[in-house]
Parts: sequence; C-alpha cells; structure tokens
Amino acid sequence: MVGKKPLTLPEGVSVEVAASTIRVTGPLGSLSVNLPSGVTAQVVERSVALKKSPAVPAAVFGLAFALVRNAVEGVSRGFVKELELVGVGYRVEKTPAGLRFSLGFSHPVEYQVPEGVAVEVPENTKIRLSGVNKELVAQTAAEIRKLRPPEPYKGKGIRYVQEVVRRKQGKAVKAAAGGGAV
Repeated sequence: MVGKKPLTLPEGVSVEVAASTIRVTGPLGSLSVNLPSGVTAQVVERSVALKKSPAVPAAVFGLAFALVRNAVEGVSRGFVKELELVGVGYRVEKTPAGLRFSLGFSHPVEYQVPEGVAVEVPENTKIRLSGVNKELVAQTAAEIRKLRPPEPYKGKGIRYVQEVVRRKQGKAVKAAAGGGAV
C-alpha cells in the first residue's frame, strides 16, 4: 500500500498536526491539508507517518497520503504548468488584472488569474503558471486551455507544452483518396 512508508520531509519543511488537519510550512509558503475521518498523522523526527483505522478503504488512505505528499512538495519545490498557443494570430499578454488572449474570436478574451498562482509570459505564445498548491495550478491551467482547446484538423488552440494532439484527415484528403460517395 502506498501510504505505509513514512513521508520524509526535505530540509526547511516543518509539519504541524492538529486533530485532522496537517499544516505544512516551507520556503515557498504554507498549506493545510484536511485528512479524511479515520486517518491520523504523526510527525516522527524528519518524517510524517499516516495511519488508518480498519474501516477506512485503501483508496481513501492513498488519497490522504497523496494530499500530504503534494503539500510537502509544493512548499519545498512548487508546481509548474506550461501552456502554448498554436495558431495564426493567437497571442497572450499579461495585464494587471490577469491575462488577455487573442484567440481568433471577434473580441479579446480576459482571464483573471486566481490568488496563489504566479503567471509569467516569456513569449506572446507561451504561458508559465507556478504555485505551491498543485490542485490550484492544474485547475488554472485547465481553465485557460478550455478557452480554446486544440482542434484535431489544424491543431490550433491552447495546449500544454509537450501535449500531443491527434490530428484527423480533412474531408479534402478523403475525397482525393476516393472516399467519396458513389
């Protein structure tokens, strides 16, 4: 089972356990994790050990372990998601309120970045999101990608860096190959 081994804490990270809440503090910030009922945590030297009651399913125990592990990693190293815009005229610029996108619509699209997520725009077609909360960074990246998801014919849209977009043949290719109706 995943959570049976104690979670080793990196240098500079401290953990406080109070009832069913774990508070993790590190060089990048602090996070708190609410443990499911039946799961308890104990700090032993430089590690955190989780224990479960027999009534708690293994999946819930694994979830609790993953939440604590993500909090420890977030406050020590942080999480990063990178997005890129692919398409003629697709651009992004950082504004005081958040981000302004030109995505081929008749109007620019404004997106307000939530508190706790840092945004960098190194180029006008690249976005770098970073923060200590893995869930918040990933959710923000998913919401931005949803503004113009990559389409399968030309591959235009907002995608994660290194994401592979499966391309479809167009109707013109099918007609040239003799795939038309008789």
